[in-house]
Amino acid sequence: MAKVKNTLLLLLRISVSILLLVLLFKINKIDLRVLINDIGRADKRLLAAGFLFYFFGYFLGFLRWRMLLKAVGINIPLKRLITSFSGGIFFSIFLPSTIGGDLVRAADLAEHTQKAKEVIATVFLDRLSGYMGLVFVILPALLLGRDLVLDKVVFTSVSLIVILLVVLLLVLFNNAIYFRITRFLSSPGAGKIKEKIKNMHQEIHVFRNHKRMIIFNLLTSFIIQLICPISVYFIGLSLGVKVNFLYFLIFLPIIGAVTLLPIAIGGLGLREGLFVVYFAKAGVIKQLALTMSLLSFSFIVFYGAIGGLIYVLTVHHRRLQPHKPPCI
Repeated sequence: MAKVKNTLLLLLRISVSILLLVLLFKINKIDLRVLINDIGRADKRLLAAGFLFYFFGYFLGFLRWRMLLKAVGINIPLKRLITSFSGGIFFSIFLPSTIGGDLVRAADLAEHTQKAKEVIATVFLDRLSGYMGLVFVILPALLLGRDLVLDKVVFTSVSLIVILLVVLLLVLFNNAIYFRITRFLSSPGAGKIKEKIKNMHQEIHVFRNHKRMIIFNLLTSFIIQLICPISVYFIGLSLGVKVNFLYFLIFLPIIGAVTLLPIAIGGLGLREGLFVVYFAKAGVIKQLALTMSLLSFSFIVFYGAIGGLIYVLTVHHRRLQPHKPPCI
């Protein structure tokens, strides 16, 4: 029954992605032939620069997660860690938002290390530090570009992103609020949820003793969140889009935060619509905004395909040694 439900949810999200793309093309009267011509005329050197920046972002993301794993005493061979990370990149294309990929790498490494609670905590903190880095980028950018973006939608979006971060941090690190939530979840039916929150809270608090690592982790997250706007900026330049770089620093974090919602497969369709809506505020025509989004998604697909290849090639080895203890 659970498999049928998951399959139906997958098909529903695929349908949502397709529907969003169809509506986007129809409502905005996007000409597919013109879009293909725009891609063909793009400056290949600038596209290559954006492509390399994307790779650097994945590389830093890998180092950030490895840092968190070492903090909880999980030391495994580099090759094995690359496998789990690559699997997460691959499955994030097909699962709802990047969170789907996080679940895959957590499950894969948890099975290998037999330390499920610790691994899940590191994956959660990895995503949380990324979200914090996103806020660290967007707030200064919005302050610097306040005269460029005088728009209620933008300010409302940023406000919601910041409020969500504050709420998450209070729930996780404020004991008074944490105890109130666990008391609220004292009903018989909420036993499993309460236990999971309790385990997560305990594992996360272990990181309080690693302040230097947390600072370095957040600095890495800040750089990662800068890389995506830089990469898309190069994509824009390759298409002849020349607008203030601050627009990219403001819009890309908002788009990244919204596409975390498990609505569409890999955020496809939702991301493209947001590109069109937000970059229209910078004077970018809809056709080029959509092309920028599709090209950036093509980078994600390419790196996801490489991640999938790495993951699949190690399936046989992982099945032979599913419970091999980590190297110390």
